[in-house]
Amino acid sequence: MQIPIELRSDASRSLQAQLFDELVGRIEDGRLAPGVRMPPTRELAADLGVSRNTVALTYERLVAEGFVEARPPLGTFVARHGTKAVPPQPAPGSETGVPHVGVERAPPRFRGCMHALHPPHAQAAGGAAAVQCDFWVGRPDPRLFPAPQWRKLVELALAEATQHGDGSYGEPAGLARLRTALAAHAGAARSIVCSRDDIVVTNGIQEGINVVARLLLAPGVAVGMENPGYAGAAHVFASYGARVLPVEVDDEGAVPGTLPPECRLMYLTPAHQYPSGVALSPARRRAWLQWAERSGGWLIEDDYDSDFFYDTVPLPALKAADAAGCVIHLGTFSKSLAADLRLGYMIVPPLLRDAAVTVKGLLTNGSPWLVQSAMAGFIEGGEFVHHLRRLRKHYVARRDALLAALARLDAAGAAVIGGQAGMHVVWHAARDQPDATQIERRCRALGVGVYGLASGNAWLADDATARRWARALLLGYAALGEDEIARGIECLGRALRPQPGRADGTTA
Repeated sequence: MQIPIELRSDASRSLQAQLFDELVGRIEDGRLAPGVRMPPTRELAADLGVSRNTVALTYERLVAEGFVEARPPLGTFVARHGTKAVPPQPAPGSETGVPHVGVERAPPRFRGCMHALHPPHAQAAGGAAAVQCDFWVGRPDPRLFPAPQWRKLVELALAEATQHGDGSYGEPAGLARLRTALAAHAGAARSIVCSRDDIVVTNGIQEGINVVARLLLAPGVAVGMENPGYAGAAHVFASYGARVLPVEVDDEGAVPGTLPPECRLMYLTPAHQYPSGVALSPARRRAWLQWAERSGGWLIEDDYDSDFFYDTVPLPALKAADAAGCVIHLGTFSKSLAADLRLGYMIVPPLLRDAAVTVKGLLTNGSPWLVQSAMAGFIEGGEFVHHLRRLRKHYVARRDALLAALARLDAAGAAVIGGQAGMHVVWHAARDQPDATQIERRCRALGVGVYGLASGNAWLADDATARRWARALLLGYAALGEDEIARGIECLGRALRPQPGRADGTTA
């Protein structure tokens, strides 16, 4: 490690004293953190252009005064007790931290808000889990991750790179081998006819949404959004200054025919609408494709959990029927493998292909090659198909356990939707039962995490939508065992009962 220190040979103080003060200052303010290994004396002396003896004597003094610890033969390390709290530094040109009168720092131009990556109150005080049974949405079971196969593929990729790689950037569109495998997978699993040239590898669907927004949105430009819909998409669109126009969702999916003529972009989750779980009906699919073709518009197809259909074969992707080249298809491995792999892809119409690759390159210069190479091998060797088959077997059993447990509740008038696919269902409490906010709070007190739409990353366009879905709970089941599901829903049943302390039982 090289430490950027400047010593002055013409100063009144010795080089050793200057070096001591510089190192102590860095240790005390945390720039040299406890446990950090100090540079060897020979290396630091060469970097600073001083004698090794100067550095060695400085280190001896640091050891004597307790700032560093010598651990032969490992080296010299910053002591664990060698730092102290340092107040924030004042702004340049100010003794108080307040800029001089008349000097105003330019504020960020970005305006936006973030969707939730973790459950609300994910950690209790002290770092313990806030809940023992968590029905958070969209989370795969890490116990089912194919670690042995993945480890082997990563090792093969590292060996290949060591022998034949040149350490340069890859293609912004993604590893050609992976894009070829993705094109074959999309054809077989989603009925999409495409080549590797149509595919851009992304760091998950969220980056794909950002790429589309940069391609097609600007301040004041209209975009249609399912209502309720996925907050992560709506927030991206709004952050570009777009006018986000709500499109109502019913039991056939998003309702066409309501967007104004100036709107030429629509976001859809056709396979398993988020959050309602309904599938876009064949008639609605045709209607939206006709809308895009006639208006010269675009459809964003977020295919986030289409790997999981249980009772019937899945409908083909919307992109599969895209004769006019107006559908931008977004896929991901966050639900089938792990969200923190950050791996997804776009299937882009020819008119947008070059621009999409340019945007991807400007954003990140491309996605990490190691994950791409491992994923390519996982698909090519047939392991991904085998893995999906294994996941579906587990997830359908968990879905069935959840539906059975919900059926046992003393909750006449409640309803479940969205169970035919995906990784979550929506449970609507009856009118005489508490609303989702109260149920969330009561369940959390019992160690169970359940989530209303607002807590579960759903975008609600207005108060009327919020009232309509006020008694809806999102129940993710993929990461829970069948026994955990049964215990969690038993606690949900307890939370639905009238609570002591109020005649109407509306509060705990």
